[in-house]
Amino acid sequence: MTEATGGAKGPDELRQQIERTRSELGNTVEELAGKADVKGRARARAADLRDKAGAMTVQLRSSAAQAGHTVHDKATHATHAGPRPVRGVVQAGMRHPKPVLIAGAAAGAAVVAVEVLRRRQQVTRGHRWQRWYR
Repeated sequence: MTEATGGAKGPDELRQQIERTRSELGNTVEELAGKADVKGRARARAADLRDKAGAMTVQLRSSAAQAGHTVHDKATHATHAGPRPVRGVVQAGMRHPKPVLIAGAAAGAAVVAVEVLRRRQQVTRGHRWQRWYR
């Protein structure tokens, strides 16, 4: 037998070439199977989004705590140098800080939820248009 490039091949070389080709074909089939596995890819994407949401939650809690400390500091300062109606509201907030922090966290969560929904709608709209133009 002669190779297309002109050199003669022995049976050992042919076996090695066949093994290399089988290995390459196996790798190609694995890659194609991975791309065809829609459920697996969706699960991986969902796991990534869960991780990002967890990180965003930690960041949001940290920001809320920092904002709470800032408000507390300003409130402490306002009790000593503010108009009487404001001073009364601030003092009430300082006596009961949990409702103030809960309201702040709820407002932050609402902002995040609105942003997530807005982004989902943008993605959904994009997919609708893609269907029309295919």
